[in-house]
Amino acid sequence: MRRLPGDATTQLRSGRVPDRPLPWLRGRHAVWALPALLLVLIVVGDLWSGRDFRMIAWVVMVPALTAALAGVGATALFSVLSLGAYALTDWALKASPETGLPELLLIAAAGLVSVGACAVRQANEKRAARVSLAADVVRDTVLRPLPHHWGGLDWSALYVTSDHVARVGGDFYDLQPSRYGTRVILGDVQGKGLGAVAASAALLGTFREAGYHEGGLEDVASRLETRMKRQQAYARYLGQDEGDRFATAVVLSFDPVEPGTVRRGVAGLEVVTLGHDAPLAVGPDGVRPLPTSGGVPLGMGELACDVPEDGKPQVIRDGLAHGETLLLFTDGVTEARDREGVFYPLQQDLERALAENPGVARPDRLVRYVRDAVARHITGARWESDDLTLLAVRPLPVEPWREAFP
Repeated sequence: MRRLPGDATTQLRSGRVPDRPLPWLRGRHAVWALPALLLVLIVVGDLWSGRDFRMIAWVVMVPALTAALAGVGATALFSVLSLGAYALTDWALKASPETGLPELLLIAAAGLVSVGACAVRQANEKRAARVSLAADVVRDTVLRPLPHHWGGLDWSALYVTSDHVARVGGDFYDLQPSRYGTRVILGDVQGKGLGAVAASAALLGTFREAGYHEGGLEDVASRLETRMKRQQAYARYLGQDEGDRFATAVVLSFDPVEPGTVRRGVAGLEVVTLGHDAPLAVGPDGVRPLPTSGGVPLGMGELACDVPEDGKPQVIRDGLAHGETLLLFTDGVTEARDREGVFYPLQQDLERALAENPGVARPDRLVRYVRDAVARHITGARWESDDLTLLAVRPLPVEPWREAFP
């Protein structure tokens, strides 16, 4: 997480942050430049120094460098060129065969080894590319790509996982339009590994169905609690030591609006917090946390004390004023520590940023600002990294026309 701005596992929807080291060396022609330049410099240096100081044997570095940058064909070509350069300079300086032959054989052997090493490197790169592609497919299956202005919301999201191989972790988020309004979820499954990924995938699948079909947000939350309990039981039956895994989440529902309606005033919404930090409303008037419903994490429903008689989580009514953006986040943001162990002060930092530039409240700018601020805060830190997820949503000024829901 210390490489947050350019991490290969960083996904800023829409658009991923690239992480390609030395991109200027990856072109089809540029890879020839360094080996060719090195070969020329060695030959010129050897001819210039004469027989008193022979440096032509350094051409052994040329095929090795080519093997690290180019393909098998280019490596073989530079191996032959290195042999030829050595033989020509030996002939030009009239070196004795007794001293030239062993080095010539050494360069030939180095060329063969370099070609073999290059072939192994390319095979490993292809294997890594297949693994990366599979990881991308898994990530996009769990965290499905969402259309622009999905559900009548201007939204932006950032997803950073501490697992640089799987590229997906226990954090999750989604938006689900329905006839009852657009539902939003962001959560964090306790723990790491495949078990956390499986739990987050199960919860997202349940949210997409319940968020679409259930009329009440408390019913959506109850379905999520049931799904987490089933996931716990499933893990126990498999003999996995994660039967007590839980998840925190915040679930929102924006009030439904007829297509073409111009939004004025406050956009109504409902909130259920399930052991998760309350979202922050960020706007021209500052930063305010939404009220929490006091729900317990998913999978721990039996520990809830202050619940209605029907056992469903409490729903809080609130609203977003014009120009306000709702920021949802996981503990990877609030628990990010600097080198002294001080946690990142999210709300205070956003208040300072808004005072300097009110435009920070836009969803895309808000996510980018928090991303960069967290990256600055953890620079030089030695603490363990955690998954980090941000989701900023704001109702569009005009409700878009879209396909009717069945």
